[in-house]
Parts: sequence; structure tokens; C-alpha cells
Amino acid sequence: MIRIIRTTAFALALLFPLSAFAAPSWAGSEAQVYDVGVDGLGCPFCAYGIEKELGSLKGVHKVAVDIKRGVVIVTMTSGATLDRATAKKAVENAGFDLRSFKRVSEE
Repeated sequence: MIRIIRTTAFALALLFPLSAFAAPSWAGSEAQVYDVGVDGLGCPFCAYGIEKELGSLKGVHKVAVDIKRGVVIVTMTSGATLDRATAKKAVENAGFDLRSFKRVSEE
């Protein structure tokens, strides 16, 4: 039975290499990534609220919340940017305060 599982896993690895699950090609060097510091994040429900607000902004591809650090990482689609005023409005609409805002890199 274990031999069948190993053989199947090997066959799947050949058919579907990990590179097939890599970031899409549009997320090349032009995708901007921002570090948004948010005061008041304390639970998964808070994270959901901020994800919903920031995720609804035009050009946002991905939102990741780090509750412990009080930081939201926002990845934009290729060519799109995020400014401090827009981020601040979205954070305040979610019921929080913007602590910091900076572009950290290009993806």
C-alpha cells in the first residue's frame, strides 16, 4: 500500500511541478507591496474587517494580516499603487487607526 502511495505521489510530482503553483506572471516586478500599521487589531474578527475594507480597494490583489504585529501587508496588482490617504480611509472605515504606512518592496 505504501508503495502505491509513493508511486502516485511521484507521478503527481512529475505531472504538476511546484512551479505550476507559483505566483502568477502578472505579479512580476511591478506589483507594489505595502506595510500598513494598524492600531487596535486584536482578533481574527478584526483581521477579517480590515481585510474586507482594504481588499475592496481598486487594484488590491492580496491582503495579509499579522495580528501580533498589528500590520497588514497589501499587495497590489501589476501597475497599481496605494497611497496613504486611501489606506487611512479604508482602515478608519474598518474601525481602526492608521499607525504607519510604507511601501516595502516590489513583488
